[in-house]
Amino acid sequence: MWKIKYGTGAEDPYLFSTNNFLGRQIFEFDPNAGTPEERAQVEEARQNFYRNRYKVKSCSDHIWRLQMLRENKFKQTIPQVTVEDGEKITYENADIAMRRSINFWSALQSPHGHWPAENAGVMFYIPPLVFCMYISGHLDQVFNEHHKREMLWYMYCHQNEDGGWGLHIEGPSMMMCTVLNYLAMRILGEGPDGGLDNACARARKWILDNGGATGSGSWGKTWMAILGVYEWDGCNPMPPEFWFYPSVVPLHPCNN
Repeated sequence: MWKIKYGTGAEDPYLFSTNNFLGRQIFEFDPNAGTPEERAQVEEARQNFYRNRYKVKSCSDHIWRLQMLRENKFKQTIPQVTVEDGEKITYENADIAMRRSINFWSALQSPHGHWPAENAGVMFYIPPLVFCMYISGHLDQVFNEHHKREMLWYMYCHQNEDGGWGLHIEGPSMMMCTVLNYLAMRILGEGPDGGLDNACARARKWILDNGGATGSGSWGKTWMAILGVYEWDGCNPMPPEFWFYPSVVPLHPCNN
């Protein structure tokens, strides 16, 4: 089971900083963590998110909330108040609602004093990390089977209904992110028609139906060239000053 872990500074040679990583958290996989009931609760939360992935795009940090509330033995003891339409909101009702909120959020506060949150959303974070580990020959040394499975799960959960991926988890499908995530899935071990719910086949169909991988933006073409599946001649040289152009200019990086 995946569990949240907070930076411990000098106590951990692999996780440290000048401020002992105050406010830093990572997730670690512990195969022995949790009771069977707790593991079942986490798995049900994961499957429920997947079933509703087209309706609710954000994970709402549900997994670490379950862990924090469980470890802090949270139980909401303040009764809920209901205010009907047209009913006047009294000071007492507002006070109860505020105290319930404080009670809940206090149970979610980390030992460091901050509230953890997922740093994600854009769909071009994971693929370049996978590519770098692959081309440097360290993919299997850095990522174990649980890392790979979880990265694939993230891609499955945020694949759009049409088979592509957007620039971010709520964005419409675009060529660059679809190509990058498709390549990452293949490198992580999925076959041409592999992946949950035919993820690879659906992604490839979207790419082909929308003009092919060469329609990717500059970053997509660059990564394809690095991986050896695209010619460097197809990558337009772009000085950073090109970003100052309006996007209507053909030389703007978003158009290349």
